[in-house]
Amino acid sequence: MTFSGQIAVWLREQLDDASADGFVCGLSGGVDSAAAAALAARAVGPEHVLAVLMPCHSIPEDAQLGQLVADSLGISTVTVDLGAAYDALTAALPPSDNRLAAANVKPRLRMITLYYLAQSHNYLVLGSGNKTELAIGYFTKWGDGGADLLPLGDLDKTQVWELAREIGVPREVVERAPSAGLWPGQTDEGEMGITYRELDRVLATIAAGDTAGIEPATLEKVQGMMARSEHKRAMPPIFRVREG
Repeated sequence: MTFSGQIAVWLREQLDDASADGFVCGLSGGVDSAAAAALAARAVGPEHVLAVLMPCHSIPEDAQLGQLVADSLGISTVTVDLGAAYDALTAALPPSDNRLAAANVKPRLRMITLYYLAQSHNYLVLGSGNKTELAIGYFTKWGDGGADLLPLGDLDKTQVWELAREIGVPREVVERAPSAGLWPGQTDEGEMGITYRELDRVLATIAAGDTAGIEPATLEKVQGMMARSEHKRAMPPIFRVREG
């Protein structure tokens, strides 16, 4: 069975186990969210999938491509402009010299929005994180990392591109430069300092235990990203009371 077929079966099982009625997902105009939405529509029918467009001082192309994906799948959309909420919250907060502190407010507002709609409809929140992003922690903790299910979580970025083409995600979405939209002009590969294809190659060698062919500086960089993000892949540690 193909990846898409396996994921569709899994999604139906997860929905039944949770006694939920459907899925809600954000559509960012990127390939990961488009693939997740397409898989959900295939699994349970477009009438049981709600796509949410959540611009937050974003470029218009994000919403345009998100709507294109939704229209191609026949799924309903809701648009929630988070710009005013972002402005109000960041204005109320003390200023920070850390650029990511403010940038990460955006995905966290989106997480809140998705869970509001999910609870309103008895839906599950479908995340779009892939295996590559999870391995190096390239997601916002309690932001885009906050979801009920990760259908792409065992597929690396290269496999997501292949899957997206297979299931008919619009070409302009598949070929678009990956970006978390954290600030104008931001791209994933520019921020990480490595391409996804190279990153997937390095991660595969680490998993196989044979890194002989990897440039030492690149290997050190990727291993450092993995180590620093370990906390993102775990629930908060719990203090255990000692008896006696």
